[in-house]
Formats: sequence, structure tokens, C-alpha cells
Amino acid sequence: MSTTCIEALGLYDNNWYRIAHEMLSEADIQINGSRPHDIKINNPHFFKRVLKEGSLGLGESYMDGWWDCDRLDMFFHRLLRAGLEKRLPPHFRDTLAVATARIFNLQSRKRAWTVGKEHYDLGNDLFTQLLDPYMQYSCGYWHQAQTLDKAQEAKLDMICRKLQLQPGMTLLDVGCGWGGLAAYAATHYGVSVHGVTISVEQQALAQQRCAGLDVTILLQDYRCLALQFDRIVSVGMFEHVGPKNYATYFEVVRRNLNSGGLFLLHTIGANQTDMNVDAWINKYIFPNGCLPSAKHIAEASEPHFVMEDWHNFGTDYDRTLMAWHQRFQRAWPRLAERYGDRFYRMFNYYLTACAGAFRARNIQLWQVLLSPSGVEGGIRVPH
Repeated sequence: MSTTCIEALGLYDNNWYRIAHEMLSEADIQINGSRPHDIKINNPHFFKRVLKEGSLGLGESYMDGWWDCDRLDMFFHRLLRAGLEKRLPPHFRDTLAVATARIFNLQSRKRAWTVGKEHYDLGNDLFTQLLDPYMQYSCGYWHQAQTLDKAQEAKLDMICRKLQLQPGMTLLDVGCGWGGLAAYAATHYGVSVHGVTISVEQQALAQQRCAGLDVTILLQDYRCLALQFDRIVSVGMFEHVGPKNYATYFEVVRRNLNSGGLFLLHTIGANQTDMNVDAWINKYIFPNGCLPSAKHIAEASEPHFVMEDWHNFGTDYDRTLMAWHQRFQRAWPRLAERYGDRFYRMFNYYLTACAGAFRARNIQLWQVLLSPSGVEGGIRVPH
């Protein structure tokens, strides 16, 4: 929709347009501008919809083709750095989602399987095209890496070194994904790995990947675990645990960890302590998810663990997501027939919006190393 069309429809005199224009101007975003981060409007009802519906309206209107942007990552970086998301009026559905999360346990044993079915079971054909050879659906470590493959391998090796893995040790991988970390640790560090996932598709591929290795992959809720391990790791799974289960989560980890063991938690983190339920992400990407804050982790882990190290490399997730986005674009001609145009817009929005959020430091990526009673002499943690 051109500027001329906006003029013809009289939108310059429309209050919804005026409010949106003033807000976006604060982030140096123009309506129908020519720069990569400017937005192009295809439906004149866009302004009212977004201002009334917040995050959900912004995402759904993009999926519906009501607006476009050449570089959504740049758009969201500017929007979030300017704090515009805090200026949108709370929408009833957003408020209801937060209230529901506070009242109900959205990640109960029964409900916990939802994210596996609705996201991780989307299709191994999609994720094998999107991810690196180790199928790491979490932040890579780009400290010295120049490619996604090297960044993910560096992340895996850093985790193993932080855990001080030695041949013959037992390792529990809580939320083991497609088995990449399990295979890496078993192959390069000679440990025996026990992985659990709630995704049928992940289990099948993980078992295939780890065939012939000392690795067991089970389809199981973490709360059912009752074994003993020398080391425990959890990568990109804590975001699905939920505040009502944080205490239980750390209790389960401690119960399954030997007294001289180490536990490494790798998770996306929120800057503020609240329920952090983004309506669009909750509906279309990670149902019942919730980002923990530093306070959440500290309070829930305190009865069971000593914190040995806290490592934030959230800006590396920006590079990881943009690398995934590049691969998604390249693979789309092979995926288009199965997934369709609306899915394309949804997944494109998801990857680039999240990249912009990490770039804006709106959300973080943490690796927290914990021990049951403090390691004598301390730990020199490799970064």
C-alpha cells in the first residue's frame, strides 16, 4: 500500500495512524519508508489492530500479509531499544494469558507434552535444513567461530569442559533434543549418557544419531527421573518448565545428581521477574512457555545448590538466529509445498523478531553452573 493510498483513505487524519506514527518515529521507523527497517502497510486497518491487540495483533497481522518489512530483525531491534513494547496498551488476551499462568500450572505433567507435539514435532525435514549437523536448536558460541557449525560445536565443547567430563562418568541430558550433545559427549569425552525428551520426532532421530554409542534416549517427563548421575545438563529446556515448577525442577535435578557432581543449566532469560508470556510466541511457537529471570533461578536453586558460575552470552543468539534464518530462506523452495505461505511468514517472523530482541538486549542467554555444596578450591570455568 503506497503513501498515496494512505492519503486517499484519509489515514493521516486517523487517530490510530497518528498514534502509531508518533510511536514508531521515536524508534526512527517510518511508515512506508525506503530503509530496510521501515514498515510497508498493505491493509489500512493495521494500525487499529496492532494498537488494540498488542503483540498478538502485530504478529498475526504480519502472518495475514497486512504489513511487510525487509529486515524484521532491524525493525524489532529499534522498536525494543526504544521501549515501544511497554507503551502498547495491554490487550485482554495478553492479560488473560498472564493471569492464567499465575493461577494454573500450564506445564503440568499432562500439559508439558504440548510443546513437543506442536513445535518440536513440526518435522525433522524442517529442522535438519535449519540447524547444524549436531541439530542444536539453542544458542551457539561465536567467541572464535565464524560459521554456525563451528559456533555450535564450540558451545558443545564448552559445556563438556565446564562440566569437567571424564571418561566413565555418567551424564543426564534433561531435554536432550535430537541427541547432538549426547552424541558429542559420548564420542569426545567417553561418558555414558542418559537423555530424556518429550518429543516423539526428537527421540526417533536422537536414537538414530546415537546408535552404537553409550547413549540411552527416553521419551519421558523429567519429573519421572529417579537415578543417580555424575553430571547433569539441560540445554534450552528450562524455558518450558514454568514458574510453578521451578522448585520441583531443581529438586528433581538435585535428587538425581551425585553429591560431588555438577549441573549446567543453559537457558534463555528475562530481564524482569514476571510471567513473561508473549501472546504471539505462546500461540504459534512455544505453547505454555515462560522465560525465567535471574531471580527465578536464584531463588529456586538456592535450597539445593551453590552457584559456581553465571555466563551471559545472549548477543550470540542474535547471530545464531540470523544464521538459522539464512538457512531457512535457502531451504524454503524444498519445504514450501508441505508447509505453505502462512507458515513461511510465521517462521520468518519468529526467527527475525527473536534475533532483534537479543540484539536489543531485551532477553538474555545464560549458562549457570551449579554444585550441590560448593566445589572445594573453586572452579576455573572455561568460557
